[in-house]
Amino acid sequence: MDIVIEGLSKQYRRGMVGRLKGRGESARKALDGIDLRISTGTFGLLGPNGAGKTTLMRILATLLSPTSGRVVVDGEDMPACNDKVRRALGYLPQDFHAYPNLKVKEFLDYMAVMRGMLSPKQRRAAVELVMETAGLTEVSGRRIKKLSGGMHRRVGVAQALLGPPELLIIDEPTVGLDPEERIKLRAELARIGINCTIIFSTHIVGDISSSCERMAILDEGRIVFDGSPSTLLSDAEGHTWEFSIGEEELDAVKARHRIVRTVAAGNELKIRVVGERPPRDGVTGVSPTLEDAYVLIMGDRLDEAGESITAGAVA
Repeated sequence: MDIVIEGLSKQYRRGMVGRLKGRGESARKALDGIDLRISTGTFGLLGPNGAGKTTLMRILATLLSPTSGRVVVDGEDMPACNDKVRRALGYLPQDFHAYPNLKVKEFLDYMAVMRGMLSPKQRRAAVELVMETAGLTEVSGRRIKKLSGGMHRRVGVAQALLGPPELLIIDEPTVGLDPEERIKLRAELARIGINCTIIFSTHIVGDISSSCERMAILDEGRIVFDGSPSTLLSDAEGHTWEFSIGEEELDAVKARHRIVRTVAAGNELKIRVVGERPPRDGVTGVSPTLEDAYVLIMGDRLDEAGESITAGAVA
């Protein structure tokens, strides 16, 4: 699918934002003039909490209407093409819920029927495939209410993959998966992305670097980066350093640079920082990671959003 987003804005009514975020708050724009083009392949969304990622995905999944702007899918404007999008869509929201008393296999079979798979043979093959992909084969006979949080998330991934879909929208696809399962799911998304448009948001930077041809960073409802992961990496070249300091120097370094990682090494701290200038004379730069590039482009906005940075993930 080819998706063109032009001037997309979403403003919640006064009181709506408070209900969505669990607190009273005046109305604000969740999206503010978004322009993007998303085609076949995997497209990743990064950004702090409240950046507008989930709102954007809910609009693309036909669950919300924008306040202004337009979304064009394969040459047709939403909402005129909403039914077409829903027939082609696989969707996993962040707050996914399944029928707790159904067994895993029963729930997925039910979802396959809802997707229009009326042939028992077709459903059986489709369900077996997505259970294997999501690592659910061994718990296929277990009731969903007996699953752990991670297993429950896998059920959400599996139902989104049924079809397979032409458009796959996933909010945090690898949450709750162990490293081996995460690698397997990334590989499956890459395979599906050959013939499918995949859009996912994640806090795990590795999901972006391992899976996405293109990505965007959202902040306060606006696009602050749109391009390939390799382009974002190149923008951070010459802005990343590693060196050791005493604990008493930490506050002074924090005042001048963004610290990405801190590791205790004997009586010293080995730190990794990003910034516009070298932290001190004689410090040799290192090759940036996608996490370094994200921290560099977001800067102080991560502190304002209350975000924490950990190795391999953006919380």
